[in-house]
Amino acid sequence: MQPKILAFAGSLRKDSFNKKLLRLAAAAAEAEGVAVQVIDLADYPLPIFDQDLEARDGMPPNGAKIKEAMKAAHGFLIASPEYNSSVTAVLKNAIDWASRKTGDEPDLVAYKGKAAVLMAASPGQLGGLRGLVHLRSILGNIGVVVLPEQLAVPRAFEAFADDGRLKDDKQQAGVENLGRTLARFLKKHLA
Repeated sequence: MQPKILAFAGSLRKDSFNKKLLRLAAAAAEAEGVAVQVIDLADYPLPIFDQDLEARDGMPPNGAKIKEAMKAAHGFLIASPEYNSSVTAVLKNAIDWASRKTGDEPDLVAYKGKAAVLMAASPGQLGGLRGLVHLRSILGNIGVVVLPEQLAVPRAFEAFADDGRLKDDKQQAGVENLGRTLARFLKKHLA
């Protein structure tokens, strides 16, 4: 079975540093022979999760689309910006909607038994590291195996070359290694 990875960034901004970072990791994962679907959360606008809204209207169509993409994947590549030392509202909201049970499906079906690799790029000196701590906790608590490898790129506004690659060869190798690590982990565990 060919492993499938869903890759997304927790940013809506068109020229997001995290979207750039994500594309580098996704390309490296694809080069390892796994299928990678990259989605942009900006293409799936969602209301803020609200149980009253859910009870009245059910799962929003875009929430269902994100959840189906997550269910179809074996693993996740996630690039998470850091907003005020934590994850972005759009990322947390997408995670929350996809965590909701519909029909007679198992609890947390979009997450349990999946693997993830995390990365961040930020203008700050820590590169988004504080937000990754929160994201690792959130995902771990809903059944995702978050691999220990991660990357945080500081001073993101000057980290990327015009062609989208990272200027620092060590950082470039690190983000490519994240994609390869998840791909190899999935291939080993799905064999």
